Amino acid sequence: MKTIRLGRTNIRVPQLGFGGIPIQRLNESDAVKVVERCLDLGVVYLDTANGYSTSEERIGKAIKGRRDKVVLATKTAPINKEIIEKNLKLSLTRLGVDYIDIYQIHGVSTMSALESVLSPGGALDVFREAQKAGYIRHIGITSHQIDVAKKAVESNQFSTLMFPFNFMATEAADILLPICRQLDIGFISMKPLAGGMVDNAAVCFKYLASFDDVLLIPGIEKTWEIEEIHQIMEGPLTLTADEKKEMERIKQELGPHFCHRCDYCQPCTAGIPISMMTSVKSFYKRLPPERFFGEMVGPMMTKAASCTQCGKCEERCPYHLPIRQMISEQLEWFNQEKTRWEAKTRT
Repeated sequence: MKTIRLGRTNIRVPQLGFGGIPIQRLNESDAVKVVERCLDLGVVYLDTANGYSTSEERIGKAIKGRRDKVVLATKTAPINKEIIEKNLKLSLTRLGVDYIDIYQIHGVSTMSALESVLSPGGALDVFREAQKAGYIRHIGITSHQIDVAKKAVESNQFSTLMFPFNFMATEAADILLPICRQLDIGFISMKPLAGGMVDNAAVCFKYLASFDDVLLIPGIEKTWEIEEIHQIMEGPLTLTADEKKEMERIKQELGPHFCHRCDYCQPCTAGIPISMMTSVKSFYKRLPPERFFGEMVGPMMTKAASCTQCGKCEERCPYHLPIRQMISEQLEWFNQEKTRWEAKTRT
């Protein structure tokens, strides 16, 4: 498998990495086996987050005795100095390590949040203190909003950027990658399978592999998943004519109802996080059901039920999506699945 250089970090890793959200769904033994299988295949870039419940601890168990063979990336939300320092200490403990290779400011998707991060005494200053103390090697940032991500990389304050990038959502290639290359900022592609919306791994990873400086971190739940993707990345990476046709078919199939997560639809008058709401089924594939139906997605669905049908989101959407219909469909699906899950847990 081809190796890439992750920007100014000068870290060199295989282009295929590991995303640690889905192993929350497994029992501990199976989760550790999945990570160990990744390592055995040479997939050594491991991404997780303080907010991914059991993920850090399970990765820590899997890498025990192999710290020098892996590149660890984790994250924390930029809440305040006390919480960032607390979460960093907890991440180090869970992972069983003395330092983290790439510590990322997690989920910065509004301009006001980015301004807070960059302001004196903000999250970036806290991260820099931890970097000087030797607890982290490099500072990264993650975002789901294109304008915010662009502003973040233009600030030239981060060594890496993580952003959604796949053949269904290609804005990053045109807007973010040129800046990252100019400033030598490593680019990490989250959601290479479009957040679980696309099942054809071959077309997804062959498309992304054509970008020689992009690190790919699919969320992995099963050993066969990483084995399949690893085999794709080891083989011929040129898209065949049939695969290109399949990509176009998928685009046509998902296009009318595919949220690109640009957030131009915001702000919602009812406070609904629309881009998350329209992608809720992808969360269902990755999260433990008790978290999905509980504190992770439940409150969002309560807000969705309060939609006023004002239509302002649809007026703003550059892709002309029927957002109100999509919210209604997702809410109906969620309620049905929650009812089934609750019935199952009672038996």
